[in-house]
Amino acid sequence: MNHPTNIDPTTFNTEVVESSKPVLVDFWAPWCGPCRMMAPALDEIAASQGDRFKITKLNIDDHPELASKFGVRAVPTLLFFKNGQVRDYAVGTLGKQSILEKLEKLETLQAA
Repeated sequence: MNHPTNIDPTTFNTEVVESSKPVLVDFWAPWCGPCRMMAPALDEIAASQGDRFKITKLNIDDHPELASKFGVRAVPTLLFFKNGQVRDYAVGTLGKQSILEKLEKLETLQAA
């Protein structure tokens, strides 16, 4: 069973930029209630759709440099990557269906 992958600055390129699959990066923090509320939906997507999409999590308290690099000012912030580029984003909590819809749109995008 697939789970969300915890990433950091040393694994970011391998896990996100070089991924052949669309990637969701969840910028979160342990103290963030909405982040904790959304976690089960991300776990479910990783478990059921891991062959199509990669779900990753980045703790902004541990890695503020990456949060700053991508302009993350609030958590949760979800960045959707395809071919190493941010193609979509969402700030705040999203339901499972909304997250899946955004990921499915990435599949249809052509390479830049």
